[in-house]
Amino acid sequence: MKKVLGTIVNVLAWIILIFALLITILVFTSERNNGVPNLFGIMPMSVESDSMSPTFKKGDLIFVKQVDLFDLKKDDVITFYAIVDNIRIKNTHRIVEINEEGKTRTFITRGDNNPVNDESRVSASDIIGKWTGTKLAGFGNVLSFLRSKTGFFICIVIPMAIFFLFELYKFIVVLIEAKKPKISEEDEEAIKKKAIEEYLAKEKAEKEAAAAAESNTAEDDVAIDNGAAPEADADAERVDGGDGDNT
Repeated sequence: MKKVLGTIVNVLAWIILIFALLITILVFTSERNNGVPNLFGIMPMSVESDSMSPTFKKGDLIFVKQVDLFDLKKDDVITFYAIVDNIRIKNTHRIVEINEEGKTRTFITRGDNNPVNDESRVSASDIIGKWTGTKLAGFGNVLSFLRSKTGFFICIVIPMAIFFLFELYKFIVVLIEAKKPKISEEDEEAIKKKAIEEYLAKEKAEKEAAAAAESNTAEDDVAIDNGAAPEADADAERVDGGDGDNT
């Protein structure tokens, strides 16, 4: 049971470590890539509005991948940089029209929940990637929290510290065990054999003591029986002798 619990703890510890490392990679890659996290070519994005509802909603987590500009077609959902109120933001909308001028392509987009197209055309330099079609409802809020300083400290720093302390404890236990004198298989067998012999000898002694006690009890009973009979005969002789003298 103890071994099973130890295995479970080890597995959970490694799962936490791997999760923490993945989030750490996302955080650092997003800081180096204009706020866009990248994990082996896949970019998880937190949905910030309901402009694409019901395809996906605010708070969902969607996955975007890099794609060649000329592989894009009408009805594809793309993530791109847009200027809104003089602020550069990341937007994810559907392509409703493609304009081509020689080797230059621009895209007209619109949110599924919007009645009109976006004002600005999307150029090649603005495109971050194409939505893979995968979403996790509500997990966008989780990612946003993990990327915050508070979330990173609570969910990443603390679990990793606990993991390394646990591994340090295991390492110390191994060192202590290594310093203990090792018993060879022959010595171990000799110890087991001696323990068995001592047990059998003890059991034999107890049986002999019990048999001796029973034998002594039986001898005492016989002695009592043998001693009572002569005394009774002597009393009878005295009675008979008295009667003869009176006669």
